Amino acid sequence: MTAELYRDPWGIPHLRAADARALVRAQGRVTALDRAWQLEVERHRSQGTSAAFLGAEAVDWDRFARRARLDDTARRCFAALESRDPETADWVVAYVDGVNEGLAEGARRTPEFAETGLAPGRWEPWTPLGVWLGVHILFAGFPAKLWREEVVRRIGPEAVDLFVADGPGTSGSNGWLVTGERTGTGQPVIAGDPHRFIEDPGVYQQIHLSCPEFDVVGLAVPGVPGIAHFAHTGTVAWAITNAMADYQDLYRERLRRVGPQGSEASEGPEGPEGPEGLEGPERWEALDPDGEWRAVARHVETVEVAGGEPIEVEVVETPRGPVVIGGAETTEGVEPISLRYPPRVTEDLGFSALLPLLRAREVADVDRAFDHWAEPVNVVQAADTEGRVLHRVAGRVPLRGADNRTRIVAAWEPGHEWRGWHEMPYGTVEDGVAVMANQRGPAGPLGVEFAPFHRAARIRQLLDERPKWSARDMADIHMDTHLASAAPLMDHVAALDGLGVEATALRDRLLGWDRRMTADSMAAAAYSAVRGAVVRRLAAHPAFAALADPPAYPEVFRPWLALLPRVGIALEHLLKAEELYGIDRAALVREAVEEAAAQPHGVWGDTHRLAPWRALTTTSYDEPGLSGDHDCVLCTSAVPGLTDLSARGPAARYVWDLADRDRSLWVVPFGASGVPGSAHHRDQLPLWLKGELAPVSTDWSRLTQEQETEKVEDDHEQ
Repeated sequence: MTAELYRDPWGIPHLRAADARALVRAQGRVTALDRAWQLEVERHRSQGTSAAFLGAEAVDWDRFARRARLDDTARRCFAALESRDPETADWVVAYVDGVNEGLAEGARRTPEFAETGLAPGRWEPWTPLGVWLGVHILFAGFPAKLWREEVVRRIGPEAVDLFVADGPGTSGSNGWLVTGERTGTGQPVIAGDPHRFIEDPGVYQQIHLSCPEFDVVGLAVPGVPGIAHFAHTGTVAWAITNAMADYQDLYRERLRRVGPQGSEASEGPEGPEGPEGLEGPERWEALDPDGEWRAVARHVETVEVAGGEPIEVEVVETPRGPVVIGGAETTEGVEPISLRYPPRVTEDLGFSALLPLLRAREVADVDRAFDHWAEPVNVVQAADTEGRVLHRVAGRVPLRGADNRTRIVAAWEPGHEWRGWHEMPYGTVEDGVAVMANQRGPAGPLGVEFAPFHRAARIRQLLDERPKWSARDMADIHMDTHLASAAPLMDHVAALDGLGVEATALRDRLLGWDRRMTADSMAAAAYSAVRGAVVRRLAAHPAFAALADPPAYPEVFRPWLALLPRVGIALEHLLKAEELYGIDRAALVREAVEEAAAQPHGVWGDTHRLAPWRALTTTSYDEPGLSGDHDCVLCTSAVPGLTDLSARGPAARYVWDLADRDRSLWVVPFGASGVPGSAHHRDQLPLWLKGELAPVSTDWSRLTQEQETEKVEDDHEQ
């Protein structure tokens, strides 16, 4: 069985093989060669073992991964996949075999292994499922329910809507579909850019997979076989955005310890002490909605920490799900809270969609494949060369009571059970265009908080400005920097009078601003300075003092619970509210303008700089200044009032042309290689910054074969 590896001028791997199994094994191998460090970091994160080589900074994540039972869930989902869909399970195993085949060589190429002393480990059949789960477990933003609970408890239910916005842990995307009637070729175009935390190496891998069954280009998730999110098969193409659906629940639990014969020893983390001297193993029980106490699983795991002492983690699971906050014998001083999430319930991560997607020839094939999709819940847009289009939601969202969707609910109260699954809704294509940017769209009945409408409205406005579009024109939309959400603050600024000389000059500069957040704009920098000063004053106001100190929850949830970022994200709502607890917003904005006027500032790109996440922080780069902002189509997110640095933004850009796949375009923030210092580690960064796109090339005669045809051993043939 043979597989061939080619590269294009950007170092992007192009693979072809005799069949799908040999091809996916080659995909695993080349990913290990190009991304060995990234693969091993993600494997360890899914297992909760990353602190063993990354040190104390990784402990919080490892503790969460253990408590949420990510690795165990991946094992269960793979076992179920073997039973339900043996072909896909065997295909996943082939990918894992390829990873294991290439890891040692990939590690030798990558300096982080030597720097940390990490030796490449062995991937198991379920490891890709664990990687997928680890990457996406926080996508639905269930910690936002912790925030709402604190707002209700400390201020009141009327305050919840003031802070509604997509939270700091969720990830957005832009995606738009233009039908053939709106293009110069008469064939559809799909374009967009997923917004995620920018990571180095990147979270998406450009790749080309070809065998007699299929020939597909797209953006793969390193560590996961196939191409799930964004792909073009030649006759059909698809892309996704985050649907912002709510499909994970949090439950307050009542736990008690019982002795060997069921005699009660204690109830809850601070309950009455039971009789001493009980013999035999202790057991724990949780109170169920029917009033019965039922056994829970409990054990203790050890997290090894590089440069530190090992840490014990109590792992508890009730009939609702794993306890992610508190515990049976908690020392956190908080009640135990369990997490219920679909793959833990169904033992299905949706991997049965992956092979059918690769084999898709038309929109109907993509539609059927996404019927198998599970998590995360996405909006899918697809089009084929026959002019057919698709706009739908895909995934698993449970049917349950309204309280589950917004708050932490009591496990012992009836009415909070899951009662089946929502039917996935379909969207429409209007005037030859469909736009999704995480706003309330076809997924509206499935979610609670959605992104503001600004990005979606702006994309549609731009598309309506031309009667016909080409694939190459789409880059203009990717890079649009108009900030519509500036309006409420600018209205307050326009109303100011009686300012000092410097503050008056600043106000006048802002009133003449075109509201574009370009890196070279002094006015954009001035706006950011005023905005930050307003956010800090609002967050420090006595009206919100009750929210200033977050609860004693694990650190991994703190981004959702910190008041200052919450105010920054919700600033538009806070400034537009009819009344805000007596806060004099006009006076507050006046103070902010006076403060900003007294400080020197240059252009927006001076402070709005790229700040990617790296597992190992010893390597330093002089990262560039950026255009854009959170509510721009060019969504390079900062945290107003806290930092102008951008940790989130377009993790890739793509344009799929159904008229000719080789006129399609793509780019990632850094490059195809995850090896620092390699020619293709950061070679796409200049394109990404300028909004330029690299051509998609599928002509094998224009590619460079990296090695001779390689024999790929098939374990099943030996």
